[in-house]
Amino acid sequence: MSDSVFTHSQDQLKQLARDVLAFAREKGGSDAAVEISEGSGLSVSVRKSAIETIEQNKDKGMGVTVFIGKKRGNASTSDFSPAALRATVDAAYNIARFTAEDDCAGLADADMLEMAPRDLKLFYPWTISTEEAVALAQRAEAAAFAVDARVSNSEGAGVHVQQSHFVAANSRGFIGGYPYSRHTLSVAPIAGKGKHMQRDDWYSSVRDARKMASPEAIGRYAAERALARLHARKLSTRTCPVLFEAPLAAGLLGAFVQATSGGALYRKSTFLLDSLGQSVFPSHVQIKEDPHVVGAVGSAPFDEEGVRTVKRDVVKDGVLQGYFLSTYSARKLGMQTTGNAGGSHNLSLTSTLTRKGDDFEAMLRKLGTGLLVTELMGQGTNYVTGDYSRGASGYWVENGVIQYPVEEITIAGNMKEMFQQIVGIGSDVLVRGTKQTGSILIEKMVVAGN
Repeated sequence: MSDSVFTHSQDQLKQLARDVLAFAREKGGSDAAVEISEGSGLSVSVRKSAIETIEQNKDKGMGVTVFIGKKRGNASTSDFSPAALRATVDAAYNIARFTAEDDCAGLADADMLEMAPRDLKLFYPWTISTEEAVALAQRAEAAAFAVDARVSNSEGAGVHVQQSHFVAANSRGFIGGYPYSRHTLSVAPIAGKGKHMQRDDWYSSVRDARKMASPEAIGRYAAERALARLHARKLSTRTCPVLFEAPLAAGLLGAFVQATSGGALYRKSTFLLDSLGQSVFPSHVQIKEDPHVVGAVGSAPFDEEGVRTVKRDVVKDGVLQGYFLSTYSARKLGMQTTGNAGGSHNLSLTSTLTRKGDDFEAMLRKLGTGLLVTELMGQGTNYVTGDYSRGASGYWVENGVIQYPVEEITIAGNMKEMFQQIVGIGSDVLVRGTKQTGSILIEKMVVAGN
């Protein structure tokens, strides 16, 4: 199936990878790793039904790392001719010659490599024409406008189609690759007029376009979100419970990943330093990683270094069981790679307290009186200290019922304390990229306003 979409077949990419490794051996490299990829895509955007942009991309590339003992050099090219591949290997080798030795440099150990990668069904080509993509975007935007006359403007709607494949290989016997796809439909309507305008957005991003939400559903929901924000008020400064809507809750999970990633740990630039085996969440919180979910956006049979990925408990009963490590960061820490070179895979954040009926409305009732956050602004997280301060907007809630929208506020706390003060996770589960979680209720945070 993939051969009809791409210029090169998987077998051809594998042969190119073998050629590059052979060139590296001939040059005198003690080890080498290569990745060769090819992809194509289509992006269209419309605004107020008129076409704004149409972009088609077709790209390919080869990146090689050559080791001379504990020295390494990297180089890349988009030319797959033998002469260009050999020249790129030469460049990487020459860079390595003049690079300082690094005791932690080197390929992953052979017994960690995935020599028989499984097929996780990550490729679903979407044979959609430019005209059809434009029509989908127009339908999503039209659905938003149709919700209410107050939705009078739009930042646009878009369709993005991407399908790629790659092969990675190294001189310790690993070679593997696969095709993959990701397709997205999004819309961002604007409600109100003059000084009383509010925008919001929604999107659906999937590997298989058949599983994408309908453009009408995406448009309607985006419009409803924008309308709900009209006539927002400010709040006086206070301390109160805060409920993070599921899309933002995924960001909290992302902050946890960053704080427990190898680079931050060996640089000692994280508030969760030396936290392995410690309670970093309350005992009801669980975080699992499953890289082998068939068809999922965050799935991979091996990481960027060819290391096999594994299903594991990252946090069990609140206790941190493992970090997110590449081969290099693991060696810096005197540990073993976790197969996370390139990031996390299909993380799910759950709570043993969550019941089937703990949907969004139930989480509002658990919040009681407090702040529901639906948008965050700025990058106010200090990963060294854990201090957290973000511009925010959302809704003030009393007795489990939304009272009015709020804006121009700041929420503040410390990530270490925020993690410990998670008192509930909703069953309103949403997948955002490689992360999956419901809304998250935090016992108390400072809300700064007037």
